[in-house]
Amino acid sequence: MSSRRPTLDTVAREVGVSRATVSNAYNRPDQLSERLRAEIMSAAARLGYAGPDPIARSLATQRAGAVAVMLDRGLSAAFSDPALSIMLDTLASTVDTGERSLVLMPGSPQGGGPTTAAVARVHADVVIAYSLPDNAPALTAVRERGLPLVVVDQPGADIRVADREGASLAARHVMDLGHRDIGIISLDISPDGHNGPASPQRINTAQFQVTVERLTGYLDHVPPSTPIWEASDSRRELGREAAAWLLAQSPRPTALLCMSDELAIGAIRAARDIDLEVPGDLTIVGFDDTPAAAWADPPLTTIRQDLLEKGRQTGEQALRLLDGRPPAEPVTIPVTLVARASSAEVPARRLPR
Repeated sequence: MSSRRPTLDTVAREVGVSRATVSNAYNRPDQLSERLRAEIMSAAARLGYAGPDPIARSLATQRAGAVAVMLDRGLSAAFSDPALSIMLDTLASTVDTGERSLVLMPGSPQGGGPTTAAVARVHADVVIAYSLPDNAPALTAVRERGLPLVVVDQPGADIRVADREGASLAARHVMDLGHRDIGIISLDISPDGHNGPASPQRINTAQFQVTVERLTGYLDHVPPSTPIWEASDSRRELGREAAAWLLAQSPRPTALLCMSDELAIGAIRAARDIDLEVPGDLTIVGFDDTPAAAWADPPLTTIRQDLLEKGRQTGEQALRLLDGRPPAEPVTIPVTLVARASSAEVPARRLPR
């Protein structure tokens, strides 16, 4: 018995048809009668032929059938962020027509997006850049390859959220409730791994547009002396650590503005650690309105961005580029304030005199 792997030609000889006919049985079955296709597939199974090599087929067609998504950090950090997970799920549903796949390209643990080597070897027809640093080498590498690019939550974005407006809504909400002693839990401003107190001047080193816009929206309304803690990502334990530091400041904040719901839920835990009641002693406001926000204890006041729409719009833009159509006009996802039980008027004993 021959040890050579069966090929498309092997099947064609077995059935007595052309190579093109066997190829059509896999790639364009509507071109054949059901009887002939069944005969070809039966012969292929008998011979142990698994079908055309997808790599060879993509080389011939110059199409990979894949959309690559470049992330700032590793996959574990990405999947621990509910807002990103929801957006990616909707994106995948939008581009998944049975013919295409989604390829996730993680960044390094320190952030900054995928390496240029990873971009050079990725097998994709369109690339989506999701909230990378403004100067990420991966962006240059994609453009040098000539791949169509969809930019999300970055300068020049095709899809963005009204982040500054959302942060302004959150800040005005706590100010309208009478709070003046406020703390901010920010996301990372630059991909340098910083996790700790930060001054407003750190914004001058900013490389993440989302952080810049949200922090600017807060600072537009809160007192200049407002303390800031910069968290290296959105994990709850980092929100708890940030809130513990902010609540040790003097005067102690009566309200915390948090750049994600996960950070805000961590802040609720920090308040309980020192026997503070939310919202009796401390108002906490998040950002994103992930499902966890409504289930928090107490339910979390937050800024809602439509994560499903964000994923759908990103997927639709990718499909346009896959089809060779021109890109759509840039889209801004609107935001709204969702007031729940975690925010209340400043306690009477802390009202400004």
